[in-house]
Amino acid sequence: MGDRSMTAAIIRNAGPTQATAPFDVEAVRADFPILAQTVHGKPVVYLDTGASAQKPRAVLDAMERLQTGSYANVHRGAYAFSAESTRLYEAARETVRGFINAASDHEVVFTANATDGINMVAQTWGRANLGSDDAIVITELEHHANIVPWQLLRDAVGCEIRVVPITADGALDMAAFDRLLDSRVKLVAVAHCSNVLGTIQPVAEITARAHAVGARILIDGSQAVVHGPVDVQAIDCDFYAFTGHKLYGPTGIGVLYGRLEVLETMPPWKGGGDMIESVTFEKTTYAEPPARFEAGTPAIVEAIGLAAAIDYMQSLGMEAIAAHEADLLRYAMQRLASVEGLTIHGTAAPKAAVVSFSIDGIHPQDLSMLLDRYGLCLRAGHHCAQPLMAKLGVTGTTRASFGLYNTRADVDALVGALERAREILL
Repeated sequence: MGDRSMTAAIIRNAGPTQATAPFDVEAVRADFPILAQTVHGKPVVYLDTGASAQKPRAVLDAMERLQTGSYANVHRGAYAFSAESTRLYEAARETVRGFINAASDHEVVFTANATDGINMVAQTWGRANLGSDDAIVITELEHHANIVPWQLLRDAVGCEIRVVPITADGALDMAAFDRLLDSRVKLVAVAHCSNVLGTIQPVAEITARAHAVGARILIDGSQAVVHGPVDVQAIDCDFYAFTGHKLYGPTGIGVLYGRLEVLETMPPWKGGGDMIESVTFEKTTYAEPPARFEAGTPAIVEAIGLAAAIDYMQSLGMEAIAAHEADLLRYAMQRLASVEGLTIHGTAAPKAAVVSFSIDGIHPQDLSMLLDRYGLCLRAGHHCAQPLMAKLGVTGTTRASFGLYNTRADVDALVGALERAREILL
């Protein structure tokens, strides 16, 4: 039987019970063409937004308009199509700047995804600033994308990696974090929100503590930007990475925010066109940020799609989205509490609408495959967080991650399917 006291705690701490602004979820669902599809003859219940979100018509249309109306390469052409594509591409950068409240659009670097951005920091800033006497602090909550790049850096320069443990309910152990901080720490790298547990970290507080010992901080925001407002100036972080496809935008586009004074000191990671001021066979001088870090033809169409996704979310209201998802999370906890043998992993508040769980005697992969028969799309496995799975004492979990288009009916469908799955598999 799952731990009902822990479930009760998360119900209490899920957030406001009602939206702060009207949120018409049925109208929202109509904006997502794929939700009208069926899976195995059943209505689709998409509960894998944490892996990749579905795309609204506004995003699909924006990308199609560019490709059929004025597509050309950016920054290089003197003709109308190129000028318009360049205008839209740089306007997308400004949209991102406003979305995260960066001080300047020069602080917004377009990347392939969050993983690309984190690797860029490791291979540029990290190699230039870390050596064998230095340390990096990460946490037990991290996605592999915020672990492996630092291990590669460690293997290259000999720095130390220190890991902050989490508490039983899935929160960061802040006392242990403080014990790990000293003058050797040059970088702290943390997830804003756990992709497994949904735990939202106190990143402004973590940043202040990192800066107090002279360390820079990188935040993996892939799971956070989709669930509520993010203000990088208020957080005061040095780097913030996120990816477009979890934000209802296309794949192949991500963002690395970097404090301008830091970006200006960083060497380029990739060489090629558009990241230079001048090139001779003897010497190359590099462009200022962000162009210095965007070698080659960028993901032009995808950047426009990302901007359209941000515009769409902001038209609904980030606070309204957060309140809607908080209601879904609370309702899901209440309903899942009725499933015999179900254990929820991660009950610390505040928590995003991400629920990982196990059912006694049922392998997560078997469960997910059976749920698929009923039209439910859930993630199963280690969720690119194997060290966290080891901490939890499991090889994997089943994860339901909710988005702005999900409803209480989706939760009911999940619970009903879980009850049927128990009857079949046990």
